[in-house]
Amino acid sequence: QVQLVESGGGLVQAGGSLKLSCAASANIFRINSMAWYRQAPGKQREYVAQVSRGGITNYVDSVKGRFTITRDNAKNTLYLQMNSLKPEDTAVYYCNAVPAKSSWGQGTQVTVSS
Repeated sequence: QVQLVESGGGLVQAGGSLKLSCAASANIFRINSMAWYRQAPGKQREYVAQVSRGGITNYVDSVKGRFTITRDNAKNTLYLQMNSLKPEDTAVYYCNAVPAKSSWGQGTQVTVSS
């Protein structure tokens, strides 16, 4: 069974920072690259960043240089450090495997005010 629990979202002013966490079940975390996705109001869910089991990362162009994805394999936990946040980063953020499994967590809301 896949379990994904995201946390750490909130309301922040533009230019601020947040760190998201995702606690994942071992059966998904240990064998997969993991990623953060986000869904803004009225838009489709989109890929944000991913990290392989060995720590190789990839980012969508819009967050490069501002977001950092990491994982703690001992804790089955995924992180997303978000700096220099912009209003366009406002969305519900989700974690999942790469490719994504059909089961999603509840997500965590990130709201960036201008």
